[in-house]
Amino acid sequence: MSEQSRAIVQDAWKAFASHDADRIAAVFTEDAEWLAPEGNATAVALDAPSHMIGKQAIVHFLAEDFPRFFVSDVTVTFHGIHADGDRVTVEETMTATLSNGNHYANDYCFVFELRNGLIHRVREYMDTARGHRLAFA
Repeated sequence: MSEQSRAIVQDAWKAFASHDADRIAAVFTEDAEWLAPEGNATAVALDAPSHMIGKQAIVHFLAEDFPRFFVSDVTVTFHGIHADGDRVTVEETMTATLSNGNHYANDYCFVFELRNGLIHRVREYMDTARGHRLAFA
């Protein structure tokens, strides 16, 4: 199951990068949740919630909001993808040019919880202080 779970999350990242709402929707359960740190720079800049509930809220963020803030040169460097049953942990660094022209580079850790081959919950961790410095300097 772990290798299958790992492949599901790797395919999900490709869907996220496409910003295609239908492709993104296909990887989440209807009642999916995405939990990021309260008051993180992306949520503040976009006036968006840090805890998204439901597939449609997550799809809207990834397809519509994300590309409004991270406008170009978005690169994700994966440092590790670790699977244990239905739980997959992703370590990565994301760089991009922000809508205000600032360069962004921050490290992330995501924990994906799968249910029936779909993403049910995502817990996102990042350096929130660094994110704020990069986004609002």
